[in-house]
Amino acid sequence: MQYKSRLIFWLSVFMGLNVSKAEEVRLNQIQVIGTHNSYHIAPHPELIQLIQITGKRLAESLDYSHRPLTEQMELLGIRQIELDVFHDPKGGHYSNPQARKTLKTLGKDAGPDPNASGQMDNPGLKVLHVQDIDYNSSARTFKDALVQVRNWSQKHPKHIPVMILVELKDGAIPGLATKPVAFDKAALDLVDQEINSIFARDEIFIPDDLRGSFATLPSAVKGQGWPTLDKVRGKVMFALDNEGKIRDLYLEGHENLSQRRLFVTTPSENHPASAFFKINQPNVDFEKIQRLVKSGYLVRTRADSDTRQSRTNDTSQRDKALASGAQFVSTDYPEPRKEFSGYEVKFPGGVVGRPNPVSGSTLKSLDLE
Repeated sequence: MQYKSRLIFWLSVFMGLNVSKAEEVRLNQIQVIGTHNSYHIAPHPELIQLIQITGKRLAESLDYSHRPLTEQMELLGIRQIELDVFHDPKGGHYSNPQARKTLKTLGKDAGPDPNASGQMDNPGLKVLHVQDIDYNSSARTFKDALVQVRNWSQKHPKHIPVMILVELKDGAIPGLATKPVAFDKAALDLVDQEINSIFARDEIFIPDDLRGSFATLPSAVKGQGWPTLDKVRGKVMFALDNEGKIRDLYLEGHENLSQRRLFVTTPSENHPASAFFKINQPNVDFEKIQRLVKSGYLVRTRADSDTRQSRTNDTSQRDKALASGAQFVSTDYPEPRKEFSGYEVKFPGGVVGRPNPVSGSTLKSLDLE
């Protein structure tokens, strides 16, 4: 009987089959693997050497690359990605990074031109990590990244929802020539507009869908809970990585996230917009993550950072992240970088997702072995 239950559950998760009411699985009852800075391509060797002048550790922290977004979802089973987004209302603000100019002046290889296609000259939101020094990306623009995800999604209409974490960057960095354009209210509205320009309304799971007839998101989480997987298959959802002033400005006039496209991390669990939390350090906040997950919230955490865990084959943070019950566990290593170590983050058997060890505890008998 136990084997039959397992089979029914996993068929329902990965093939889209219906299950009985007693066995329905909700969005918050699973756990998936995500990638951190999912667009990122490591600086080329000459640029790494230039960055090392300011500090070896900084250069090491930037030395990681991800497959193109479509390959991550198709081949590695990634179901959460992260995009760093810069505002560029006039176009061209990030077209010619300072580090490339410096390398050319020194007579060295400047590496791939981030504007070879001319995309960076057009107005609109851009995707990169750090202006002037860490700009290689598998998706130059926000729209380009979203198109890649949508094209893959259209070919896999029964997929587990893909969560897209968006970090909006406008902070100036001492020593770097390019000062990012600030995200004002109009720019934040543009984020929603660019999402709407790529995804149809019924292709996105947004805060309004969770809230339903409830006044706030926490009341919906506690009252009716998250939807079943069958109701959100083939969809994407978005969350804002930022807290502080950008988060507050995004909430202005939308206190319960009415009509907004992104979920946000709020100052408290009782805030009208509380449904999702970004908590990056499971080693420090393990109990907090578990408490939030038990209370019905979605949580994203990180298994590793700055290439440290891969270089030392340290699995302690990864193991804490997976055990915490965070629904989205983000990594730079969905597959190992062999010259560092065998460190990687994936589920046994290479499955796309599994019953959540905390909120899906009643489904533990369904775990793949």
